Amino acid sequence: MAQVKRDGVTLHVDVQGPENGPIVVFSNSLGSTLHLWDGILPLLPEGLRIIRYDMRGHGRSDAPEAPYSMGQLISDAEAVCDAYTVRDAMFVGLSVGGMVAQGLAVKRPDIMRAMVLSNTAAKIGNPKLWQDRIAAVTAKGMAGLSDEIMKRWFSSHFYGTAAMAPWQAMVEATPVQGYAGVCAAIAGTDFYTPTSGLRLPTLGIAGTEDGSTPPDLVRETVDLIPGSQFALMRRVGHLPCVEDPERFASHLSDFLRDTGHV
Repeated sequence: MAQVKRDGVTLHVDVQGPENGPIVVFSNSLGSTLHLWDGILPLLPEGLRIIRYDMRGHGRSDAPEAPYSMGQLISDAEAVCDAYTVRDAMFVGLSVGGMVAQGLAVKRPDIMRAMVLSNTAAKIGNPKLWQDRIAAVTAKGMAGLSDEIMKRWFSSHFYGTAAMAPWQAMVEATPVQGYAGVCAAIAGTDFYTPTSGLRLPTLGIAGTEDGSTPPDLVRETVDLIPGSQFALMRRVGHLPCVEDPERFASHLSDFLRDTGHV
């Protein structure tokens, strides 16, 4: 475990694998930590250099006062990558992490050679939806919102099972100002135009039961990038890497091979 400092904020980073291995960077969803990816890592090809980090306001990273901007979140990811001299990486972003991926690909094409956009979009929701979410979390706290979040995140097969409990606990441990801060960043983001200018190998992944970023929304974003691929995962919701790590890892591993990254 390591730390990267940017703009007065300390970001918590986890780096695994050989220094000269092909690099894969992971960026998490709103309300989650770098442990979002724990289930898939053992299933990926050996020899990868894996870099994960907690977004500002989440996990073991600092949680400055809200609001945050998408530019700050992208600059945070850039600082993590620069701290480890990341170039020509595969960048995997889920939900807001996928928005960070799109913005970073535009800003720093030297950092990534390919990206995976999982359960994300160029624009998610609308400003009123996010302002309502900020008001709700400010009034009720994370515990007051966690069940509603679980219903958006997970399929009916997974919701309410014992396997869901640690993810609900993770959400409830998220600082209110961190959650609200990232909500504000999503509210102000529309990447349709910049993303349509990208030209890099891209894989989109969607879940048929995703209540946050439905498959059509993910596909619409991925289709902005010529030559992109799209994988639809059935019987899973917003976090397919949690509900079906084997199938998610298989899609990612195939893409790593298809792009010549491994």
